[in-house]
Amino acid sequence: MKNMSNVDVFAICHELKELLRGARVDKAFQPTKDTVIIRFHVSGTGRVDVVFQAGRRIHTTQYPLPNPKIPPNFPMLLRKYIKGGTVEDIKQYNFDRIIEFHIAKEQKFTLVVELFAKGNIILLNEEGNIILPLKRKLWSDRKISSKEEYKYPPKKGINPLELEKEELKELFKNSDSDVIRTLARSGLGGIYAEEIILRASVQKELPAADISGEIFDSIYNAIYELFEPLRTSKFNPQIISDGKEDVLPIDLKLYENYKKELFETYNNAADEFFSSKVREDIKNEYEGIWGAEVKKFEKRLKIQEDTLNKFHKTIEESQKKGELLYANYAKVQNILDIIKNAREKYSWNEIASKLKQARKQGLEDADIIESLDKLGNLTLKIENKIILIDAKKEIPENAEVYYEKAKKAKRKINGVNIAIERTKKEIEKAKNKKEIEMERVTLPQKRVKKELKWYEKLRWFLSSDGFMVIGGRDANTNEMVVKKYMENNDIYLHSDIHGAPSVVIKSEGKDIPETTIDEAASFAASFSSAWTKGFGSQDVYWVHPDQVSKTPQSGEFVAKGAFIIRGSRNYIRAATLLIAVGMVDYDGKRLMAGPLDAVKKYTDNYIIIKPGYTKKEALARGILRKVDEERIFTLEDMIRILPSGKADIVDERSIRRR
Repeated sequence: MKNMSNVDVFAICHELKELLRGARVDKAFQPTKDTVIIRFHVSGTGRVDVVFQAGRRIHTTQYPLPNPKIPPNFPMLLRKYIKGGTVEDIKQYNFDRIIEFHIAKEQKFTLVVELFAKGNIILLNEEGNIILPLKRKLWSDRKISSKEEYKYPPKKGINPLELEKEELKELFKNSDSDVIRTLARSGLGGIYAEEIILRASVQKELPAADISGEIFDSIYNAIYELFEPLRTSKFNPQIISDGKEDVLPIDLKLYENYKKELFETYNNAADEFFSSKVREDIKNEYEGIWGAEVKKFEKRLKIQEDTLNKFHKTIEESQKKGELLYANYAKVQNILDIIKNAREKYSWNEIASKLKQARKQGLEDADIIESLDKLGNLTLKIENKIILIDAKKEIPENAEVYYEKAKKAKRKINGVNIAIERTKKEIEKAKNKKEIEMERVTLPQKRVKKELKWYEKLRWFLSSDGFMVIGGRDANTNEMVVKKYMENNDIYLHSDIHGAPSVVIKSEGKDIPETTIDEAASFAASFSSAWTKGFGSQDVYWVHPDQVSKTPQSGEFVAKGAFIIRGSRNYIRAATLLIAVGMVDYDGKRLMAGPLDAVKKYTDNYIIIKPGYTKKEALARGILRKVDEERIFTLEDMIRILPSGKADIVDERSIRRR
């Protein structure tokens, strides 16, 4: 996979500055060892995820990567220091592969992203000292470690946007290489060096130190012309394919005959290019994991089959050797008799020497003798079979050794066959498991921003009687619920606790039944701070719209999202904190979170939750798997509709009805 060049970084930095200046920093995640994702909230746009892969890339992404269950230290530290901070500026340092994010909170921080070599991501304090790096590094002139002063790497390249002729002349003069290598090593990279040479119509093998006159002017003008789109911010983001794969922010003549896919922004182009590679990497990684499981059993099967073959060979060879001893009984017996008689006068070594001489002289029966050792082990060669016998024993005893060896191998064959069948089943099981697990592997899917209906921007549910109930998500939407959507015949509800949404039942000109009011009360209680406090029930009151006012009494102050209630209140005591979550078909398929009776009315597939101990993200993931079998919605969609704070899943049979 390609790494971003200085030119790529320039284009990305320019776009990120336009997009994220003034944005609020949200959470940080670290899905892989070298990759950090930071979520920003951009006014008027909403969520924007930026992926930082040390040494490789930085861009916005619509392909969320799965996060580890236990977050590493680095993203947790980023959350501690810069979450809630505001992006003041984004800069490319010295036209290098270094980007700085300047973030203001109680104090100012700088997040430095290094894309050269193996890269790094480093958080600095106001004084420019390192709070924590993603990777600790040590060079002779730079030390990247906590509490150390951050030092930029020495300048090695040129800035083509500010390049003067004298600087280019100096670069060529001090070079001991050809022109294309000199340009490539100046920080422009191989592709842009090739492009400059093409535009200048210069031979790439020319020694850089010899370049002057018209050739020098052609190269300088080609550099100026090539990078003019960077000066004017007239990018043409594109992915090159059809025999060559690359992603670029500007047009190159090198690729004018290649297939191109154009994009609105370079961030979008980079996201499509790099994310497709990441998906391949993730798939290959899981293929490798489950493939190794299959290979483990296949290797075991090979060993078992080799063992089985050895046993069959042992049986065949041993039986054959026993039979050969009997087939050549007279000849072998004659040799044994000679050895037996010789033992009365000679040592084993002396007998071996005499047998060797007898064979050389071609004496009768000596042709089958190979050797005799000092222990009396006689080696014979009969019909090209090497047969080892004990010269101190008779032929039947020696033959029985081979027959017994064959019997022993036969006895072992049955066990090996059983083991082979078991291993074959294990292989089949592992292959099936691999297939199942590969289907379960969630590759990054493009997060397409959905166009929300007006009520989906708020808290909402449909009551079992068919009434729309809406509630605020924060101070701004509380204001919206009352000022924009509440009408004369509606009902306003509020949980009797600080930190609760304004809830409105939309009457649409009809009488609102008590069942809907009870459901709305449970809804108002469940989405209040009572949930995060772990309460099981909470008092809720309801009033008519004309009792809800934003006008304070003299000397009073009404905060944003809060309202003054005048007149008597109708209380619903101990409204239950209980929410059901399911996928309903209401103007299209939607996730709905509301009181149990309401959700049950519109779907049979739902999960019930109450205040508990499971973290919101883990809970959302579990619910999504059960209620969204079609995988229409994302984890973010599910998280969005759940109450704030932790919760647990409830068995419906354990619920006591009021």
